[in-house]
Amino acid sequence: MQIGGRHFDTEHHCYIMGILNITPDSFSDGGKFEKIDQALFHTEEMIKEGAEIIDIGGESTRPGFAKVAAEEEVRRVVPVIEKIKSRFDIPVSLDSHKAETAKAGIEAGADMINDIWGLRQDAEMASVIAEAGVPCCLMHNRIEPVYKSFITDVMNDLKESLSLAERAGIAKEKIILDPGIGFGKTYEQNLEMIANLETLQALGYPLLLGCSRKSVIGLTLDLPVEERLEGTLVTTVAGVLKGCGFMRVHDVKENVRAVKMAEALKKYM
Repeated sequence: MQIGGRHFDTEHHCYIMGILNITPDSFSDGGKFEKIDQALFHTEEMIKEGAEIIDIGGESTRPGFAKVAAEEEVRRVVPVIEKIKSRFDIPVSLDSHKAETAKAGIEAGADMINDIWGLRQDAEMASVIAEAGVPCCLMHNRIEPVYKSFITDVMNDLKESLSLAERAGIAKEKIILDPGIGFGKTYEQNLEMIANLETLQALGYPLLLGCSRKSVIGLTLDLPVEERLEGTLVTTVAGVLKGCGFMRVHDVKENVRAVKMAEALKKYM
């Protein structure tokens, strides 16, 4: 698929998406990159380490996060998007579920929209993406982790997002799916989802996996957020072996190496 000026061959390779949170309260790096010079330095660092997409977020989605108005979200992300696009040759993804933010971000140069609600939160989001012709990542999410048949229900929810995309005119080749680890799922359901990623391949879209430093790792290892690298790397390897095309991570260098090793092994499995 094409994102910005680059082609991503997700059938044969898994790509690293580096996380850049322009927020004061994100769960693991809140406040670190709020200033533009800090954001640019970290972006350059991630590019040198092997990131092939930068994902910019202006609102924390940690448990108990404070909601941010679209106006404030735009104020946070637009200057950073503009600076990154003027300085670096790398696709930029904007992490937002608000159509107003998405529109402003695309106008500022964002190459892709990463919607944690899979087009189901803001009725205008699908049309904004379709009209701009940019790719999107549609993530699975629920308000409460209540399911009749967990994996089947996740797939049906994603099908609903895909239906919204189709009705709006978003081309199939511009869609990525994300199982939504850490969103609307219990600890056990998160593990079950990671273990069954291959079932989502039946939907026919590239998959993005985002487990980096999340609570499923912290709860498994009984470790604080700053000590979850090894656990993250295990989920990255699992994602590669199960066919994911993208990994959304904080620690780029280490995950690039994990992907390379996993892909080498996968050829012989």
